Amino acid sequence: QVHVVESGGDLVQPGGSLRLSCAASESRFSINVMAWYRQAPGKQRELVAAITGGDRTYYSDSAKGRFTLSRDNAKNTVFLQMNNLKPEDTAAYYCNIPDLPWGQGTQVTVSS
Repeated sequence: QVHVVESGGDLVQPGGSLRLSCAASESRFSINVMAWYRQAPGKQRELVAAITGGDRTYYSDSAKGRFTLSRDNAKNTVFLQMNNLKPEDTAAYYCNIPDLPWGQGTQVTVSS
């Protein structure tokens, strides 16, 4: 079964940067619409950013100005570049692709 593959999470200091990647487990599955969510311990999962087939993007208020979505169509991968990370960005980040089940997520921890 095709599933979501997320990667790129890590421990980073405040002010640092990370780039998360999202792809389908089978390269033939093209990604048109996708979204990144995150869930911190004890909190609900929240939408962080989304991109449409026409490359229109949406960012939550907390992500605006710091996070950027991009695509590598050759690799059928979508990236979330996260800059100026803050401790409140600490969460498990999940990529959501329509018609595919949720992935395992990738952990982002921002701490000094």
